[in-house]
Amino acid sequence: YFLVVWDLVEFCRKQNNNCQGRGSAANSAVCYALGITKADAVSLGLLFERFLSPERDGPPDIDIDIESDRREEVIQYVYERHGRHHTAQVANVITYRARSAIRDMARALGHSTGQQDAYAKQIDGWGTVQSTIDEQAESRRPEANARFGTAAPPGASPAASRSGSIPTEVLDLARQIEDAPRHLGIHSGGMVICDRPVIEVCPVEWGRMDQRSVLQWDKDDCANAGLVKFDLLGLGMLSALHYAVDLIRDARGYEVDLATIPQEDDVYAMLCRADTVGVFQIESRAQMATLPRLKPRRFYDLVVEVALIRPGPIQGGSVHPYIRRRNGQEPVTYLHPLLENALGKTLGVPLFQEQLMQMAIDVAGFTPAESDELRQAMGSKRSAARMEQLRDRLYAGMAERGITGDVADEIFHKMKAFANYGFPESHSVSFAYLVYASSWIKYHEPAAFCAALINAQPMGFWSPHTLVQDARRHGVTVRTPDLNASLAGATLEDGGDSVRLGIASVRGLGDELAEQVETERVEHGPYTSPEDLVRRVPELTLAHLEAMATAGLFGECFGMERRGALWAVGAASQSRPGRLPGIVTGERPPTLPGMTPVEESIADLWATGVSPEGHPTTFLRDRLTEHGVVTSAGLWDCEPGSTVRVAGVVTHRQRPMTAQGVTFLNLEDETGLINVVVSKGCWARFRTTARGAPAMLIRGRLERSEGVINIVAEHLSPLPLGATVPSRDFR
Repeated sequence: YFLVVWDLVEFCRKQNNNCQGRGSAANSAVCYALGITKADAVSLGLLFERFLSPERDGPPDIDIDIESDRREEVIQYVYERHGRHHTAQVANVITYRARSAIRDMARALGHSTGQQDAYAKQIDGWGTVQSTIDEQAESRRPEANARFGTAAPPGASPAASRSGSIPTEVLDLARQIEDAPRHLGIHSGGMVICDRPVIEVCPVEWGRMDQRSVLQWDKDDCANAGLVKFDLLGLGMLSALHYAVDLIRDARGYEVDLATIPQEDDVYAMLCRADTVGVFQIESRAQMATLPRLKPRRFYDLVVEVALIRPGPIQGGSVHPYIRRRNGQEPVTYLHPLLENALGKTLGVPLFQEQLMQMAIDVAGFTPAESDELRQAMGSKRSAARMEQLRDRLYAGMAERGITGDVADEIFHKMKAFANYGFPESHSVSFAYLVYASSWIKYHEPAAFCAALINAQPMGFWSPHTLVQDARRHGVTVRTPDLNASLAGATLEDGGDSVRLGIASVRGLGDELAEQVETERVEHGPYTSPEDLVRRVPELTLAHLEAMATAGLFGECFGMERRGALWAVGAASQSRPGRLPGIVTGERPPTLPGMTPVEESIADLWATGVSPEGHPTTFLRDRLTEHGVVTSAGLWDCEPGSTVRVAGVVTHRQRPMTAQGVTFLNLEDETGLINVVVSKGCWARFRTTARGAPAMLIRGRLERSEGVINIVAEHLSPLPLGATVPSRDFR
């Protein structure tokens, strides 16, 4: 098993394809010795039994992270290396969740596609059909209608009592099929390798994707049958780091070796400021709120940061105690002296799964193998009997060592929280290397970092628009795509200080067509006119050409204003290779007014999703200032506890399972990002705006603590803008 994984990693290295072992793999010294992972399990004191224990009745589980856009190379290598008859990908049984159930039942009852989408969007990503039924019933109550101003007209049917509410019959059917199997899908990267023809064990079929063959069973059934699975997982940041290294080499003339980049105080100072938009793993709102409090100053701090903002530490009540102890605000204590061995390096606060196992060894006399069995039993939903048996064994072991009562109960509670949602320390160590590498490149080469992230999309927490706005705040010039200056992807100009967006960023073009436009120009010279483009790349349709004109691709190279270019491409699209050149009529536009800056910004957002020259709120700033609206940067001058007004484009809506109904919004204006906390009651009162408005004007109370600002919302209203970027909601 080790050698098969080593062979895959070696193939990636020979192909210059970034990869790393991750998860419990890093608990093996063998994986470190073979170069599968960079985490030295011996020096870190990691428990080998988290990786492989005698009680496990199968092989170890080693995950390999691979550049997301090159994973297919490795998958096809496995098929070629071990033979199509002995390898296949495993499947997942996809079950109905609330959104898909409502969408399919609305389709079954004859509702239009647009209506299906509207119904599905009313369901939170974590919601159930029953919670939606309850919510709609609550809003129809007379007192609720009076409170929210949504009283239904006399005689209205329940399904129509609120505009846009989901019909009762759709909800009833959706509730019946929720959690039922929907279809069989290919596992994202799970492959089995068999010592005999795999069809002797399980039926195989061709996948919808070319050159993929798939087992017809769910992955869990394959494991139960004894098939050995290897996980080949795509990781966008590995692609982005590769792109960044290549861009830096081409523009700056030096090679960045990610394995040897130095640890620098300036990079850690950037992290302490939460200046981490685009940085791997620590770019979310919750992570950015934690960084100024945690103040990472060395590599192991990043290991802790990656693991800290997770359901396990949050549910186990570990986050705030750890930060207070880290900052000297409370003493380091232990529930029992025997816990110091397991929890010493995390200041008496459990953060990792391996610590859970060590705690069972130290306080209850478990063997390492038994402690892993306890971890697995705690994390399983189908092991109530086994868990009860191990629970009795744990309490008996603690009692032998004088640990009883509330202390024993609290130890068990913390262990159970981590078993369900905890993070392996080895996993966190592997990720921390990528955290620092991405931070180092962001600090030293912000232009290359921005271009690399754009080329690696879709990935990460932030949209390309926010990545570009962040780069501009760091002094990077970002230019719109140009037909004769851009490549398919984003590139660097001015010796590496500026970013030129790529042709592929234009709406509807895609990578293949953009590369065709680039290749034709490289091989046969620059384009001379829109007609020349159409004749040389006839696959371009009128819709493609209009999107290119709207994005300004013909501005610098042909000197054409966007409105004139839109006129010209309509005529130029009639020309094709089989027709005589130069006979198209109407290509020369009449005198048309140029676009204003706000119109250009709207055009950029529609055509590419990125407005390099102006954030939408820039053009409303004078009016917003008149109404007392404060910018993101201006919030630092406001008094804590004061009532403020803020406005911006919504980038995210989030409601973690641990938030007890509180929703977190991220707004973005031209000066930065704004964190907004929306209580359950406020969300219900302004539900339509809170859920659907692409931009908002918010009044609320300012809170500032340890370098983090939050606005606790009191009133939400939509902010009309000409164009916005779609928000990333409930992911």
